[in-house]
Amino acid sequence: MNIETVEKADYLKLIEIWESSVRATHDFLAEEDLQALKPLILEQYFDAVELRCAKNAYGEIQGFCGVHDGNIEMLFISPDARGKGIGAMLSAHAIKEQGASKVDVNEQNEQALGFYLHIGFRVVGRSPVDGQGKPYPLLHMTR
Repeated sequence: MNIETVEKADYLKLIEIWESSVRATHDFLAEEDLQALKPLILEQYFDAVELRCAKNAYGEIQGFCGVHDGNIEMLFISPDARGKGIGAMLSAHAIKEQGASKVDVNEQNEQALGFYLHIGFRVVGRSPVDGQGKPYPLLHMTR
């Protein structure tokens, strides 16, 4: 796996990975909320973070991570590539190379919570709603 800087030309592949990953891990998210988030991520959120992606030996993007102001804002792995260490590799890169030390995790996403606890984050706070004011509580974590 190689970690590379994301180009705008990669955004359509990233949003495809985002949607398939969210469908696999965010079963609590209402379909209308997912559909409302999709254009925001594609048109605004990708440009607001430093994006890195993990590519396999064939140059295919397997996952991506976005960091802003020391916070891991997004980490999504293609469902068929999960469990292969890609998330850990992207997180380690975000921490070491991009200065990430914080992350917010949907409380209902137990897999993500377990992942971040496993790699050394701890819960330091909670918000009852997500960044869009929706009733999806966030856990604030730090290293």
